[in-house]
Amino acid sequence: MKTIGLIGGMSWESTVTYYQVINETIQKELGGLHSARCILYSVDFDEIEKYQARGEWDKSAEVLAAAARALERAGADFIVICTNTMHKVAPEISKAVAIPLLHIADMTALELKKAHINTVGLLGTKYTMQQDFYRSVLKDNGIEVIVPHDTEIEIVNNVIYNELCLGNIVAQSKAAYLNIIADLFKRGAQGVILGCTEIGLLVQQSDTAVPLFDTTLIHAQYAALKSLDTDRPA
Repeated sequence: MKTIGLIGGMSWESTVTYYQVINETIQKELGGLHSARCILYSVDFDEIEKYQARGEWDKSAEVLAAAARALERAGADFIVICTNTMHKVAPEISKAVAIPLLHIADMTALELKKAHINTVGLLGTKYTMQQDFYRSVLKDNGIEVIVPHDTEIEIVNNVIYNELCLGNIVAQSKAAYLNIIADLFKRGAQGVILGCTEIGLLVQQSDTAVPLFDTTLIHAQYAALKSLDTDRPA
């Protein structure tokens, strides 16, 4: 079994899910008392969020690159960034280490293709929804991306940073998200990506008939399978 290097803490709420799903997947695959070999480097999200807000992506890249190097020195065989937004600096992190980085958007694209999704709605932070670093990966895989309207983008983003990252689950926010998901479906989305690792804390597939693709679950499952040298779906 390979050792997974996790860069977490963005936020720690969703990093908990990564650890749980990775170990559940390993146990499912191997049975018995098996669990994952993994190393977690958890950053201080307050520092990262301030860099995001100021547009200082180079500084956040330095923090995460240092984390990746530490994981490599500790024996990690590959890197998993436990967040969607910070894949904006994935190229810088990849350059900082000799071991591979398992990109969350690549894994999500694989799942969308398996589900024969050609047009997908995308929820996430405003950086993920508005900037090209994430959407371009999906487009390169032949998948059209639809994002919410500007006012809805603000709602989605505010709920992530002001509620979900703090562990607060608010019924009114869940209703707002479900309305936005329904609107994306009406606009032509065949499914919707929960493209922030906290959104799955608020909305699950049981809440809507629209197919949902929870990137936290997808990324964590593929990380576990990669550690076993297999790309079979979990």
